[in-house]
Amino acid sequence: MDVVLDNLDLFLRGMRTTVTLTVLSFSAALVIGTVVAAFRISPVPPLRAVGTFYVGTVRNTPLAVLMILFFSGLPDAGVIVDSRYVSAVIVLSAYTGAFVAEAVRAGVNSVAAGQGEAARSLGLTFPQVLFLVVLPQAIRTVVAPLGSIFIALIKNSALAALISVAELAGNAEELIRSTAQPIPIFVGTAVAYLALSLPAGLAVARLERRYAIKR
Repeated sequence: MDVVLDNLDLFLRGMRTTVTLTVLSFSAALVIGTVVAAFRISPVPPLRAVGTFYVGTVRNTPLAVLMILFFSGLPDAGVIVDSRYVSAVIVLSAYTGAFVAEAVRAGVNSVAAGQGEAARSLGLTFPQVLFLVVLPQAIRTVVAPLGSIFIALIKNSALAALISVAELAGNAEELIRSTAQPIPIFVGTAVAYLALSLPAGLAVARLERRYAIKR
């Protein structure tokens, strides 16, 4: 394991990039997922169709394919994002947003229909009913699924290495090329991902105990 200890600073820099990638992407995915979930339950058929198309397309396309298509394919269509890091955040956000949308939609469906009907009888519009009455309760019912999506995103961020983002997996790959010692480096990388995922799991469990609605 000397190769890991001798390059500990490289692992720490990779972990820092993985953390920022995950936090930024998940924050954007929450916004995307909430909007798409609103589309999915909208009374307007075209919006429902857009939401269904987005979830069905993005969720069923491999993340690696989306990552390479966005970074290498979009410039051919005239859309250029110079930063590899920003490209990774956009793709991870869009991909994770599809899963967040389905989790939020499941939460919305768990809220008693009578609450929405009562809000509408008071004259609230659909967006007011959704964002002021239903979503605050829906989010509390899906704390655990959202936490699982966050932990999955930590691991999915490794695919940013495909477009040469220097996150944890990308730095490990470079180190393997220069030292030809894959086993200890893979073990060190796995330990580093555990060091990120396990505290995240504990934090999610704590949030769930504090905020989740027990039914």
